[in-house]
Amino acid sequence: MKTFRPHPSRRGFTLIELLIAMAITTIIASVMISVTSIAIDAWNRSRAELRAARQAKVMVDSMAKDFEALVTRRGNKFEWLSAMSNKVLPGSNTQQSSNASKLIFFTAATDRYDGKINTPDDKGGDVSCVAYELQYKDPIDGGNKNPTFTLYRLLVNPNDAFENLLGQPELTTAFQAYSAQVGDLKNFVCENIYQYSITFHVEVTKDAGTAKARKLTIPVSLGPTQGRGRVTEFRILGSGIELTESPSSTVTLDELKAGRVSAMEVSLTVISDFGIQQMRSRKNLAGDAMTKFMARNSFQYSKLVELPCM
Repeated sequence: MKTFRPHPSRRGFTLIELLIAMAITTIIASVMISVTSIAIDAWNRSRAELRAARQAKVMVDSMAKDFEALVTRRGNKFEWLSAMSNKVLPGSNTQQSSNASKLIFFTAATDRYDGKINTPDDKGGDVSCVAYELQYKDPIDGGNKNPTFTLYRLLVNPNDAFENLLGQPELTTAFQAYSAQVGDLKNFVCENIYQYSITFHVEVTKDAGTAKARKLTIPVSLGPTQGRGRVTEFRILGSGIELTESPSSTVTLDELKAGRVSAMEVSLTVISDFGIQQMRSRKNLAGDAMTKFMARNSFQYSKLVELPCM
């Protein structure tokens, strides 16, 4: 005879138990999303900083090579270096940089004649003219589709530099024939350089010819406005340094003009790709908003380059 045992009653989760489980699941999911978001932000920040560092390295390495081979000659009235600061960039009527130095100078560039030195392509000579300029445009097609702050370097080979630029009292004026070529795609160096400035370290003899004579190094920075420690233009002539006024109260203008540039410091600000996209869409960045924006989306770099004796 078979006997049947009653099965225990099967009960489900109560509503309270389900609510507690959902609450715990929601808390765990929120924590995981928060941790993931933080990790993604940190990864994006690290990637942006790494790319900015690469951009900065390309720029300062290029400038350092040219500065280290800077060519100047004493005892003449020719201009050997012209540096000036600007805010409104070529390629844009509205976009500005906090400081965009424009440089034209002579150097013994190792990439003259496309690096084919001592070949039939080498037309002789070793003094080239180099120009650096920051422009605001698309580095791919040169238009305004996806514009960014783009640094260009134009190299004028020694034969052209000798015929058209060397021995000129006004290098900037003589270089105007080449100005339209600076922004060519082949002269692209790097992008996302929001601003860069140059500081000239000038060795000056204070109270020369007296018992109090002493050597001083005066930093002179290029800036869009004249002020303490800053000038809007800086020129090196065969007769000395050319300035409109002394930016330092320590030395006189004549003492500064008689000095020599011993080093140049490059300071630059690189904006992340995300920051560039934001700048394209936000046209009203200024004041505190601009300061906060740059703090979140930019990176600063600098490098000091020792120069050969002037």
